[in-house]
Amino acid sequence: MEKREKIIENLIKTLSIRNQTVSFAESCTGGRIAAAFTAVSGSSAIFHGSCITYANQIKEQWLKVPKAILETKGAVSQECVKYMLKGMEKMAGSDYTLAVSGIAGPTGGTELKPVGTVYIGVRTPDGENEVHHCLFKGDRDQIQDQATSFAIELLAKHIN
Repeated sequence: MEKREKIIENLIKTLSIRNQTVSFAESCTGGRIAAAFTAVSGSSAIFHGSCITYANQIKEQWLKVPKAILETKGAVSQECVKYMLKGMEKMAGSDYTLAVSGIAGPTGGTELKPVGTVYIGVRTPDGENEVHHCLFKGDRDQIQDQATSFAIELLAKHIN
């Protein structure tokens, strides 16, 4: 059993005991976090759902990320991820929420936000947000995989 699956199994056990739930707002990971959770038996007890909000318009409509934030800070920003967390929490009513937005490449990078730039955040039951600015290396698949692992480990850090 791989490390990620073991972490998820432990999260499922812990959250089930606490009667708590999780939901995800994903952009550059494209549903990989949700897929990792639903691959593990028992996830239905704790996993409410996930939104893959790839387009800015959908981030704005579904998660209520203000248009001004998307226009001034961009979708790949700490500010956007904070709104994604809040919007997903409102939509799903989960105790914990993860949000991820970044540039998986190979195109889309800039000097200020190169390929591999990813913001990953968690929102806890007390309403606290923690957002990390990451710079992952590798090809598109590797960047998405690293972002997925980082997000799951961040969630585990807050739950355990």
